[in-house]
Amino acid sequence: MKGCKQHTDRRHRDGGFSLLEVLIALVILSIGLLGLAGLQAYGLKSNHGAYLRSQATVLTYEIIDNMRANRPRAIAGDYNIDLAETNLAGTSVAADDVNDWKSALAGTLPAGNGSILVNNGIVTVTVRWDEARIVEDEDEDATDTTAELVTRTRL
Repeated sequence: MKGCKQHTDRRHRDGGFSLLEVLIALVILSIGLLGLAGLQAYGLKSNHGAYLRSQATVLTYEIIDNMRANRPRAIAGDYNIDLAETNLAGTSVAADDVNDWKSALAGTLPAGNGSILVNNGIVTVTVRWDEARIVEDEDEDATDTTAELVTRTRL
């Protein structure tokens, strides 16, 4: 009978988890959760960058559509504007379109700016914005955080 009692006591002792096993499991779980949090943060930053590129594309196509609606004035160069210029002078349709576009760039994109150049019926639209919020954590040595979208098309 003594042999049976010792066998039962050993089985009872081996039945549960030790405190060390539980702590190791918690450490592994914590590391996994930290990894998931890091992936989520990276995904949010990437999503924001994609959103900014999408907005730049929409605004680019908007001004190109406006130029096609006013094609004679666009080919004449009435829509041409440099990055350094803030607005076109005048009250023409072209000036209103460009001024509204420049305002939309500044309001939608961080440090948003744009230029338009029409040459022989080919329009080049350049949109620039600042991606410092996205780039700052990825590359601490990055000094140029300006993103640029250049679109060329025939009017």
